[in-house]
Amino acid sequence: MSLDHLNLEERELVGLFGYPVKHSLSPVMHNTAFSKLDLDYLYLPFEVEPDNLKAAVEGIRGLNLRGVNLTIPHKEAVIPYLDQVSKEAELIGAVNTIKNEAGELIGYNTDGRGFVRSLQEEGFMPQNKNVLIVGAGGAARAVAFQLGLEGVERLYVANRTFKKAEDLVSDIKKGLEMETVQPLPLKQEKLKKIISGIDLLVDTTPIGMHPESDVEPVIEPELIQPDMVVSDLVYNPVETSLLKAAKDRGAKTVSGLGMLVHQGAISFEIWTGKKAPVKLMAETIRDNIELE
Repeated sequence: MSLDHLNLEERELVGLFGYPVKHSLSPVMHNTAFSKLDLDYLYLPFEVEPDNLKAAVEGIRGLNLRGVNLTIPHKEAVIPYLDQVSKEAELIGAVNTIKNEAGELIGYNTDGRGFVRSLQEEGFMPQNKNVLIVGAGGAARAVAFQLGLEGVERLYVANRTFKKAEDLVSDIKKGLEMETVQPLPLKQEKLKKIISGIDLLVDTTPIGMHPESDVEPVIEPELIQPDMVVSDLVYNPVETSLLKAAKDRGAKTVSGLGMLVHQGAISFEIWTGKKAPVKLMAETIRDNIELE
């Protein structure tokens, strides 16, 4: 089969390193955006097993890729193979975007900034706000550190395994010199004591993700206040059981689609130096979710 129609020798190549990657929506999102702006870029998925990560990163230089995104399980493991990392990536301890700058590989984390952009797009500014984060995994870490950098007033981290919440809070206190951050066990009676003062509730867990979209949300709907903003990082379905419950309670909702699109848009801007067509990228993701 001829690949001449792709004009690979004239294109800047970017891609995704993950394991697995076959269900990723990033290739169609980025390639649609490149086409819209008439950019000679091509985004390719690369299935990279953990044992091959170092060789794959060296291949970025060897093949002169413009950059790559990283997804599970490579976001933390990649850091020793990079020449430098951004402030956010260093604090979070994870990289999801690499830029090849004349052979120097620079790591970034666009997850947290993408999340904040998704809030701002909906008119919510996190400065001086009180936030409850549910979950203490990688996504929670990115969101929590970025919200700390943005200047939230108070941050609570609630998790079923309390030790993980404690560890994340300890890292935030140390990394950001922020004292107004507190771990909580994920128990409704504990959450009731602080919920009335919460401006933003963020569920970073995979609860409610397709195909198990009918499961009960991790937060009891009665705890949701009409004056709060409720965000769920799950993007498929776009409206999760938590967001439906929040809407029924009169709260404003922010879906995980926004974070997915904006973290990708920031990667796009890092590689190309051009403003990403965010609206088109969001429409592309939404259309492809509906096809699944």
